[in-house]
Amino acid sequence: MYTVRVTVRLKPSLLDSAGRTVRGSLVAIGFEEVQEARIGKVIELKVDSVEPERLKAMCSKLLANPVTEDFEIEVVE
Repeated sequence: MYTVRVTVRLKPSLLDSAGRTVRGSLVAIGFEEVQEARIGKVIELKVDSVEPERLKAMCSKLLANPVTEDFEIEVVE
């Protein structure tokens, strides 16, 4: 069995309102050094086999919105 980690983030060209809110809150409580924050999600899957095309299909069809999000797939040993 393999562990696969999928990281999903908004495409860089899109505004991240949640990230902007987090940055504003961090600055408000004294962390002025924060210039930008972007929010994403990490999904860990346990799979029987690691077939790159199947993993990409999982991401494109369910785990990420390919119109607004990019994803990275990492096999964790």
